[in-house]
Amino acid sequence: EKKVPNYIALAVPFFFLLIGGELLLARRKKVATYRFNDTLVNLSCGTSQQVIAVFIGASLIASYAYLWEHARFITFSASSPWTWVLAFVLVDFKYYWWHRASHEVNFMWAAHVVHHSSEDYNLAVALRQSMTTLVTTLPFALPLAVLGIPTVVFVTVESFSTLYQFWIHTELVSEMGFFERIFNTPSQHRVHHAINPRYLDKNYAATLCVWDRLFGTFEREREPPVYGLVSPLGNYNPYWAQVHYYVELWQMTLAAPKFRDKVLVWLKGPTWRPEGMPPCPPPPEVTPQTRAKYEPPIGAAMRGYLWLQLLFSIFASFFLMLFQNSWPRPMLIGFAAAVGLWIFSWGGILEKKSWAMPLELFRMAMLAAIAGWFLAPHLAAPVVALMLAVALLPQLALLWSSRGLLAQGREVEVAA
Repeated sequence: EKKVPNYIALAVPFFFLLIGGELLLARRKKVATYRFNDTLVNLSCGTSQQVIAVFIGASLIASYAYLWEHARFITFSASSPWTWVLAFVLVDFKYYWWHRASHEVNFMWAAHVVHHSSEDYNLAVALRQSMTTLVTTLPFALPLAVLGIPTVVFVTVESFSTLYQFWIHTELVSEMGFFERIFNTPSQHRVHHAINPRYLDKNYAATLCVWDRLFGTFEREREPPVYGLVSPLGNYNPYWAQVHYYVELWQMTLAAPKFRDKVLVWLKGPTWRPEGMPPCPPPPEVTPQTRAKYEPPIGAAMRGYLWLQLLFSIFASFFLMLFQNSWPRPMLIGFAAAVGLWIFSWGGILEKKSWAMPLELFRMAMLAAIAGWFLAPHLAAPVVALMLAVALLPQLALLWSSRGLLAQGREVEVAA
């Protein structure tokens, strides 16, 4: 089969244009929908997932293609419009059950919880994705290959299903009348992200909300949603957001007295507890006024510095996604490592860790050395030095002006 374009990579510029549009509209309406720290983590998680996809995405598609080639029951033609209609319905149905299982089975929730850990609700939250959901979705996709949905059709429809779900992550669109009867909307998906007790585990739809209505998981938006996790994450390290529930499950596994319960920890739901452990308390009633958001202070200079680093990492990951099939493997690995180190470093900065400043200085020195090594054969030494100085000195100035804020964080860390 022919290769399918990476529609997610091609959509990245539009994601940021729409996020910018939402920001402008929110300011016009005088609504605070974005916070710097939370947005930075949202984009970091999305970047991390796409970097991982560069290396394992092809293998997952190859698994699907292999089953379609050797185990399909029916041969559907990719040129038939009915094949695309059938694929749309089946992909949407598949997504509903994957999404529902991701809330009801702990090892799947450990992956999906990343997407729910933001305490805001905006278009950037749509990009807050887990690095491990790529693996949990595969078993739900493979039956479609056996049924006979061609690989190119599946991958295309799956991509556009993902793209559809981007726009429903906003608080600026109210209920949409009759459209709500058939399609998933921002109002319905706000319910899904909310931790209000009546909203928990509702509205799993991707595009069609008929599955929720059919299987009894539909809930209309009636009271103001409160976003995040029932037990707040309280951390702005993007990698901790990715792994914290795996760590929690592992700790529960070690604490469970019976081997059977050690296995069930991973297969039961988030509210289940092993025998002999305290039961999970019921979710409390919450309102936007009673639920305080996690918001450690960050100075204007550090904010500017981190925006600059985010911009660099987004460009790096965008080109990584765009040229993943043409760049040599060492270059892909190098770009991925640089992006990964960027995110790890600013996670430490956001949490004011003692190692954050030394790591940032090391990272900048390493990248400068690599850039100088690449440029040296092509440009005179003074020109290379000037280019590096222009690139690094503003960053160093911003970082240096923020040293007091990081020092405060180190004092808190030592006292703890």
